Amino acid sequence: MSTEQTNTSNEPGTSGPPQPTNGAAGPPAGDGTTAGAAPSGDLPSSDRAARRAVTVFPLLVIAAGAVGLLWPSHFTGWAPAVPWMLGVVMFSMGLTLTLPDFTAVAKRPWAVGLGLVAHYVIMPGLGWLIATVLDLPPQLAAGVILVGCAPSGTASNVVTFLARGDVALSVSVATVSTVLAPLVTPPLTLLLAGQFLDVDAGVMVTDILKTVLLPVLAGLLVRLAAGRYVDKVLRALPWISVVAIAAIVLAVVSGSAAAIKDAAALVVVAVVLHNGLGLALGYGAGKLARLGRPASRAMAFEVGMQNSGLAASLATAHFSPAAALPAAVFSVWHNVSGAVVAAWMARSARRTS
Repeated sequence: MSTEQTNTSNEPGTSGPPQPTNGAAGPPAGDGTTAGAAPSGDLPSSDRAARRAVTVFPLLVIAAGAVGLLWPSHFTGWAPAVPWMLGVVMFSMGLTLTLPDFTAVAKRPWAVGLGLVAHYVIMPGLGWLIATVLDLPPQLAAGVILVGCAPSGTASNVVTFLARGDVALSVSVATVSTVLAPLVTPPLTLLLAGQFLDVDAGVMVTDILKTVLLPVLAGLLVRLAAGRYVDKVLRALPWISVVAIAAIVLAVVSGSAAAIKDAAALVVVAVVLHNGLGLALGYGAGKLARLGRPASRAMAFEVGMQNSGLAASLATAHFSPAAALPAAVFSVWHNVSGAVVAAWMARSARRTS
C-alpha cells in the first residue's frame, strides 16, 4: 500500500469516515461548521452513504430555493426562525463530536494552525477582492465578504473523505474554526465589509455565541453524558441538518426573490469565483507547506468550503435578505463543486497509488 493510501485511512481523532451535518459530522449538509467523525463502521457502506448525501443535499437545497423563488409570499415570515434552524444544525453537530476530535488538534498543531490561518486569510481576502473587482452593490458585497469570514463548512469533512484526503486534519480544522468563529468572524467582517455597510461586531459576537457555540457545546455535553443513546441516532443527524439548511435557504430566497431575479447572474459569478479560488489556493497552501497530497486535499476543502448557513443567518439578522443571497447560492454550489473536485482527486489518487 502506498503512503498516500495509508494517509487516507482514519487517524487519531476520528473513528470512521466523517459524516458532516451541515455544520457537523455526518453526510454533508453543505453548510454547517465543524464535523466530527461518525462511529466506526463498514467503509464501503459509509462511502455509499456519503456519496448519497453529497448528491441529495444540493438537490434538496435547489428545490427549496426554487420553491422560495416561485412562491415567496408563503415563506416571507420565516426569516426570524433562521437563527433557530441554524441552532438545530449546530446542536446536531455537537452531538457528533467526541473528545478525540479535540485531542487530535494537540497532536498536529502546525498543520491545524496552518489550516486555520489559510482559511481565515484566504476566504475573507478573496471575498473582499471579488466584491471590489466585480463592483458589487453594497448588500451583495457585504454578503460575499460575510461568507468568506464564516468558519469552515462540515461538508468539507465528508468531501475530504471522498477525495481520499486527510480526514483527521479536516475534522480538526473544521472543529477549531467553528469554536473560534465568535472571536474571528465579527472583527473580520467589520474590517472588510465596513466600507460597504455598517457592521455591529459586538452584536454579531453575541449572535454567533447563541446560534453556534452554545448549541455545539450543548450537543457535545449531551454526547458525553448519554453517548450510547446518541450513537443510536447518529445516522439520522445529518439528514436533520440537511432539512434545516434547506429551510434556511427557503427563508432567505423567499425574502429576497425580487433581488435574486435582478442579480442572479452576478451572485453566481461571485460565488463560483470565491469557491473555486478558495479550493485552489487552499490546496496550494498545503503543497507549499509540504504537508503531502492527502493533507493538501483536506486543506483545499477546509479553505474553499464555508459554513454558509451561519453566513445566511448573520446576513439576514444584521444586513438584509439580499445580503444573504451569496450564502444561499454558496450553500448549493460548494457542495456541487466539492463533490466534483473530490471525484477528480480520488481518481488521481488511485492512478498514483
